[in-house]
Amino acid sequence: MKQFYVNPVGKIISNESGFFVQIDEKYIPALKELGSFSHVNIIWWADKCDSEEFRNTLTTEQPYKNSPSAMGIFATRSPVRPNPIAVSVAQIIHTDYEKGIIQISYTDAENNTPVLDLKPYTPSIERVESFISPEWCRHWPESMEKSGEFNWEDEFNF
Repeated sequence: MKQFYVNPVGKIISNESGFFVQIDEKYIPALKELGSFSHVNIIWWADKCDSEEFRNTLTTEQPYKNSPSAMGIFATRSPVRPNPIAVSVAQIIHTDYEKGIIQISYTDAENNTPVLDLKPYTPSIERVESFISPEWCRHWPESMEKSGEFNWEDEFNF
Protein backbone atom coordinates (compact mmCIF):
# COMPACT_ATOMS: atom_id res chain seq x y z
CA MET A 1 0.00 0.00 0.00
CA LYS A 2 1.25 3.48 -0.81
CA GLN A 3 2.52 5.57 2.10
CA PHE A 4 1.77 9.27 2.39
CA TYR A 5 3.91 12.07 3.72
CA VAL A 6 2.42 15.20 5.27
CA ASN A 7 4.04 18.32 6.68
CA PRO A 8 2.45 20.48 9.34
CA VAL A 9 1.83 24.03 8.13
CA GLY A 10 1.53 25.40 11.65
CA LYS A 11 0.15 24.67 15.07
CA ILE A 12 -2.73 25.44 17.39
CA ILE A 13 -2.13 27.94 20.16
CA SER A 14 -4.58 27.73 23.04
CA ASN A 15 -3.97 30.00 26.02
CA GLU A 16 -5.56 32.59 28.30
CA SER A 17 -5.80 34.99 25.33
CA GLY A 18 -7.89 32.58 23.27
CA PHE A 19 -7.50 30.18 20.36
CA PHE A 20 -5.13 30.74 17.45
CA VAL A 21 -3.63 29.02 14.45
CA GLN A 22 0.05 29.94 14.11
CA ILE A 23 1.19 29.37 10.54
CA ASP A 24 4.85 28.58 9.88
CA GLU A 25 6.65 31.46 8.18
CA LYS A 26 7.10 29.48 4.94
CA TYR A 27 3.31 29.15 4.54
CA ILE A 28 2.24 32.71 5.45
CA PRO A 29 1.69 33.67 1.76
CA ALA A 30 -0.96 30.92 1.60
CA LEU A 31 -3.13 32.96 4.00
CA LYS A 32 -3.85 35.64 1.38
CA GLU A 33 -7.63 36.25 1.29
CA LEU A 34 -8.48 33.57 3.86
CA GLY A 35 -9.64 36.35 6.19
CA SER A 36 -12.39 37.29 3.74
CA PHE A 37 -14.20 34.08 4.80
CA SER A 38 -16.05 33.98 8.11
CA HIS A 39 -15.09 30.38 8.96
CA VAL A 40 -12.23 27.98 8.30
CA ASN A 41 -11.87 24.19 8.28
CA ILE A 42 -8.80 23.26 10.29
CA ILE A 43 -7.30 19.87 9.45
CA TRP A 44 -5.08 18.79 12.31
CA TRP A 45 -3.07 15.82 13.49
CA ALA A 46 -4.17 14.40 16.85
CA ASP A 47 -0.56 13.78 17.82
CA LYS A 48 -1.37 12.88 21.42
CA CYS A 49 -3.40 9.94 20.07
CA ASP A 50 -0.78 8.74 17.63
CA SER A 51 0.32 5.32 18.84
CA GLU A 52 0.29 1.83 17.40
CA GLU A 53 -2.45 0.85 19.87
CA PHE A 54 -4.69 3.79 18.97
CA ARG A 55 -4.09 3.33 15.23
CA ASN A 56 -5.31 -0.25 15.57
CA THR A 57 -8.43 0.63 17.56
CA LEU A 58 -11.33 -0.03 15.19
CA THR A 59 -14.25 -0.20 17.62
CA THR A 60 -15.08 1.48 20.90
CA GLU A 61 -17.47 0.74 23.71
CA GLN A 62 -20.39 3.18 23.94
CA PRO A 63 -18.56 6.51 23.62
CA TYR A 64 -21.83 8.47 23.93
CA LYS A 65 -24.36 7.89 26.70
CA ASN A 66 -27.27 7.16 24.36
CA SER A 67 -25.30 5.42 21.61
CA PRO A 68 -25.19 1.72 20.80
CA SER A 69 -23.08 -0.39 23.17
CA ALA A 70 -20.29 -0.65 20.57
CA MET A 71 -19.45 1.56 17.60
CA GLY A 72 -16.98 1.47 14.75
CA ILE A 73 -14.38 4.21 15.08
CA PHE A 74 -15.46 5.70 11.72
CA ALA A 75 -18.89 6.37 13.28
CA THR A 76 -17.28 8.59 15.95
CA ARG A 77 -15.39 11.86 15.99
CA SER A 78 -12.72 10.32 18.21
CA PRO A 79 -9.10 11.21 17.48
CA VAL A 80 -8.28 7.54 18.20
CA ARG A 81 -8.34 6.07 14.67
CA PRO A 82 -6.12 4.49 11.99
CA ASN A 83 -4.86 7.94 10.98
CA PRO A 84 -5.31 10.51 13.75
CA ILE A 85 -6.60 13.20 11.40
CA ALA A 86 -9.20 15.59 12.76
CA VAL A 87 -11.23 18.41 11.25
CA SER A 88 -12.68 21.36 13.11
CA VAL A 89 -14.66 24.31 11.83
CA ALA A 90 -13.90 27.62 13.50
CA GLN A 91 -15.02 31.20 13.11
CA ILE A 92 -12.21 33.50 12.01
CA ILE A 93 -12.03 36.44 14.40
CA HIS A 94 -8.89 38.13 13.06
CA THR A 95 -6.04 37.35 10.70
CA ASP A 96 -2.58 38.86 11.16
CA TYR A 97 -1.02 38.30 7.75
CA GLU A 98 2.41 39.61 8.76
CA LYS A 99 2.80 37.26 11.74
CA GLY A 100 0.83 34.36 10.27
CA ILE A 101 -1.64 34.22 13.16
CA ILE A 102 -5.34 33.51 12.79
CA GLN A 103 -7.44 34.15 15.87
CA ILE A 104 -10.37 31.74 15.94
CA SER A 105 -13.44 31.40 18.13
CA TYR A 106 -12.73 27.89 19.41
CA THR A 107 -11.16 24.56 18.59
CA ASP A 108 -11.13 21.23 20.38
CA ALA A 109 -7.50 20.73 19.33
CA GLU A 110 -5.04 21.06 22.18
CA ASN A 111 -2.25 23.60 22.50
CA ASN A 112 0.68 22.89 20.12
CA THR A 113 -1.37 20.46 18.02
CA PRO A 114 0.09 20.27 14.49
CA VAL A 115 -2.09 21.84 11.78
CA LEU A 116 -1.91 20.01 8.45
CA ASP A 117 -4.00 22.31 6.30
CA LEU A 118 -6.63 25.05 6.25
CA LYS A 119 -9.58 25.29 3.89
CA PRO A 120 -12.21 28.03 3.81
CA TYR A 121 -15.66 26.93 4.92
CA THR A 122 -18.03 27.18 1.97
CA PRO A 123 -21.67 26.20 2.54
CA SER A 124 -22.15 25.23 -1.10
CA ILE A 125 -19.78 22.30 -0.51
CA GLU A 126 -19.99 21.54 3.22
CA ARG A 127 -23.46 22.44 4.45
CA VAL A 128 -26.04 19.68 4.26
CA GLU A 129 -29.62 20.81 4.79
CA SER A 130 -31.30 17.39 4.70
CA PHE A 131 -29.09 15.10 6.74
CA ILE A 132 -30.00 12.03 8.75
CA SER A 133 -28.46 11.15 12.08
CA PRO A 134 -29.11 8.17 14.36
CA GLU A 135 -31.96 8.40 16.85
CA TRP A 136 -29.58 8.46 19.82
CA CYS A 137 -28.01 11.80 18.77
CA ARG A 138 -30.88 13.58 16.98
CA HIS A 139 -31.28 15.92 19.95
CA TRP A 140 -27.76 17.32 19.39
CA PRO A 141 -27.60 20.92 18.09
CA GLU A 142 -27.80 21.39 14.33
CA SER A 143 -25.27 24.21 14.18
CA MET A 144 -21.93 25.25 15.58
CA GLU A 145 -23.54 28.37 17.04
CA LYS A 146 -26.05 26.35 19.06
CA SER A 147 -23.42 23.83 20.18
CA GLY A 148 -21.82 26.38 22.51
CA GLU A 149 -24.97 26.46 24.64
CA PHE A 150 -25.46 22.68 24.64
CA ASN A 151 -24.43 20.62 27.67
CA TRP A 152 -22.03 18.22 25.97
CA GLU A 153 -20.87 16.75 29.30
CA ASP A 154 -24.23 14.94 29.51
CA GLU A 155 -23.49 13.20 26.20
CA PHE A 156 -20.06 11.61 26.56
CA ASN A 157 -18.85 8.58 28.50
CA PHE A 158 -15.24 9.78 28.61
